[in-house]
Amino acid sequence: MKQRLTAIIEREGDGYVALCPELDIASQGETIESAGQNLREALELFFETASTQEIAQRLHSEVYVTQLEVAIG
Repeated sequence: MKQRLTAIIEREGDGYVALCPELDIASQGETIESAGQNLREALELFFETASTQEIAQRLHSEVYVTQLEVAIG
């Protein structure tokens, strides 16, 4: 079975951090591609080892990624 999840990847220092907001799981890598692949591996490991109760408890089915305009100063 496949599940489509969100990956938010951002530069942090000399590398990249990848976050899956649906499960609040993160990973990192030296490139965008490696950060995404490391996140995929972390998610697969989570699904292999977590109980169905933990998955249901952590999985947020509605996640919205958007931008907001805010006043600064």
